[in-house]
Amino acid sequence: MKIQVLVAAMHQTDHSLLEKMNIQTDAIIANQCDRNEVEDFEWNGHKIKYLSFAERGVGLNRNNALMRADGDICLFADDDMVYVDGYADIIERAFEENPRADVIVFNLIEKNSSRKQIQKTCKVGYLNYLRYGTARVAFRLEAVKAQGIYFNQCFGGGTEHSHGEDNLFLNACLKKGLKIYAVPQSIATLTDERPSSWDTGYGEKYLKDQGILYRTISRRWYRLLCLQDAVRRHGKYQMGILKAYRTMIKGARG
Repeated sequence: MKIQVLVAAMHQTDHSLLEKMNIQTDAIIANQCDRNEVEDFEWNGHKIKYLSFAERGVGLNRNNALMRADGDICLFADDDMVYVDGYADIIERAFEENPRADVIVFNLIEKNSSRKQIQKTCKVGYLNYLRYGTARVAFRLEAVKAQGIYFNQCFGGGTEHSHGEDNLFLNACLKKGLKIYAVPQSIATLTDERPSSWDTGYGEKYLKDQGILYRTISRRWYRLLCLQDAVRRHGKYQMGILKAYRTMIKGARG
């Protein structure tokens, strides 16, 4: 089983990221910078493809790597992650133990985590997929490519709508009938050493983008999705439920 890491990176000037991230498998580094260059080489016995393109947008960046991937199992990654030793064995074992899984979500190790920590193996469906980001996702490449699943390039850092590309990817997987599971094993540490390219807090822009995201997910149910978000997270937004809901609806209708 060939494991391959697909890294969305920015402003890399050399190949030091491979050691920094503790890459122990084949990998594709999709590096958005100010030059255009494609490099193929071996590193510690692994096949590496380094894509450096003068363009922006995390969905585009991940798609650049995804369309060139050739592993059996691929992982999405960000450039501020450090993989644990033996991560390939952890991932391969997870797919062997869950043979029906097309996509598996893992845990990330981080300080003061606000992410949902997986406590036991469970199936991921429409009621819980929104809690998971793609930097903790591994998938069977054949299953994803057979259904023509790629990232929406209108969402995520570097685009007009600053987040949500990972939610839309998992939503597309579910709509195409792929089986998604979550397992409690950790595969990497998130360093958080660089500021986010899009996270400016939970202001009006964030809420409007959230409304647009929900309408993109479902034109039929977006109002309900906005409402549940406002109820669950209005404390983080530091505003009342009704104001948060109205702001998301304003974005969705705009």
